[in-house]
Parts: sequence; C-alpha cells; structure tokens
Amino acid sequence: MYLVTVLGNLLISQAVISDFHLHTPMYFFLSNLSFVDICFTSTTIPKMLVNIQTQSKVMTYAACITQMHFFVLFVGLDVFLLTVMAYDRFVAICHPLNYMVIMKHRLCGLLVLVSWVVCVSLFYGTSLGVSLSSAVTQNSHSIATASVMYTVVTPMLNPFIYSLRNKDLKSALRRI
Repeated sequence: MYLVTVLGNLLISQAVISDFHLHTPMYFFLSNLSFVDICFTSTTIPKMLVNIQTQSKVMTYAACITQMHFFVLFVGLDVFLLTVMAYDRFVAICHPLNYMVIMKHRLCGLLVLVSWVVCVSLFYGTSLGVSLSSAVTQNSHSIATASVMYTVVTPMLNPFIYSLRNKDLKSALRRI
C-alpha cells in the first residue's frame, strides 16, 4: 500500500510537471496535494513497517515528537490544500469567465504558501494535546484501525480519485 501511494502520487506529479496542458491552477494544487500525501505517508509508514517486521514498538521520545510534528504538519497541509482545491473549483464553476483573472499564478502560489504557514501554527498545539491525551485512554484496537485508515488508505486512494475520472490527466499519463 505504501508503494502504491508513493508511486501513484509521484506519477501524478510527473504528469503535471511534464505536460504543458496541465499547467493550470487545478493541476498545480493537485501536484502539491500529491507531494504532501507522499510526505504524509512517509512520516509514519516506514517506521510502522519496521515495527511490524521487527515486532518492536520502541521509539525514543525525540523521535516520537519529531514524527508527530511532521505528521501534524502534513495532515494540516492536506486539509488546507483540499480547501484550496475546493475554492478553485468554486471559482471555475461559479465564475467561469473570470476564472483566469481570479486564479492567477501568483494567487495560486500564495494559497499554497498560506496553507503551509497556517497549518506547524493552527494545528500543532491542539493535535499534540489530543495525541498526548490519547495515551491515557487505552483502546488500542480502535485507535490502530483509525490510524491505518487515515495514514495509509486515504493517501493511497487520492491518486486514483483525482486521476481516474480526469481525461486530461489520463492522457498525460499515457504519454509518459
């Protein structure tokens, strides 16, 4: 699942970069989402795979805090980029004649930058508190199931969701 996630997201990013027809705001945001999904899954899954292979659950405090920092950062980025993508589609549907005037390259870059900045400051403190408080309550089976769903399954499905019904992206992938 990890390899499918990384390869699928890399393929989307490569298609967007290499095909000039995909140099639009929607695909710019999609390639950023693909990058963030790779980073998101890479913060937890490699360690999880090592733990499964070695049957060890040992992790230093510093490694745990570092992993939590990047996990929360990339989860927040995922949320904000999905919001930005929704705004992009809103403008495209509700203001089609003004779309290119509104969604200039500078605004797209600014929206991605704001997503990066708003997410280490808004979510870091609350997510750390929630994760530390979850250490007190012990329902490990349901916590593990939920963790796998949002750390493995969702990022793995994103490339399929955003590319299977998209003719432009499919043709770019065929050319690659």
